[in-house]
Amino acid sequence: MLKENYNHVLEEVRKTAVNCGRNPDEVTLIAVSKTKPLSDIEELITIGVNEFGENKVQELCDKYENVSQPVNFHLIGHLQTNKVKYVVDKACLIHSVDSVKLAKEIQKEAAKKQVTVEILIEVNVAEEESKFGLTVSEVLPLIEEISKYPNIHINGLMTIAPFVENPEENRKYFRELRQLSLDIKSKNIDNVSMNVLSMGMTNDYKVAIEEGATMVRVGTAIFGARNYNV
Repeated sequence: MLKENYNHVLEEVRKTAVNCGRNPDEVTLIAVSKTKPLSDIEELITIGVNEFGENKVQELCDKYENVSQPVNFHLIGHLQTNKVKYVVDKACLIHSVDSVKLAKEIQKEAAKKQVTVEILIEVNVAEEESKFGLTVSEVLPLIEEISKYPNIHINGLMTIAPFVENPEENRKYFRELRQLSLDIKSKNIDNVSMNVLSMGMTNDYKVAIEEGATMVRVGTAIFGARNYNV
């Protein structure tokens, strides 16, 4: 079923992009494999899937070390400063940077390992108390600070929208994130590109694509419900 599920979501992603006048190749589908076994990833690799999302550093590192061939692992969950050293040379993109403290630690560890770390700034557009991320007004000052760090490159923005029954309710948040990215792009800050908008999950990725998402993070629609008791 995994392959069928993935292909179905991929088809929906492409169809949605075309329907709103976008090139479907502009949208990357990230299969969110958090809490799922490596065997699920291996199964999807056989049909050419290359982009996987993990929430926890330990799980990303374990899968990175044991996967049969290189794939791109995105760290989409909250990153604690004490875990940075394990992941800077393994995650292809860290979606969840939301403080100078965290960025400083990424810079320090990246310099040690002589790598450049690709990151997104996490924005809590809806200002939900239960979620990490910056408010919209905090984003530009943080970006201006991080842009000075030589071993970090800012690629764009990420948000986790509220969990809602009707995905239309999240359209305003996706639209606001896209506008923010355009505003930042217009400032032409060195070492900052706004090429990536990571937004949209299983229940609202179509609306996110209509509002400009370049990465959608889909787990449940591909892998099924998660068991958090393991």
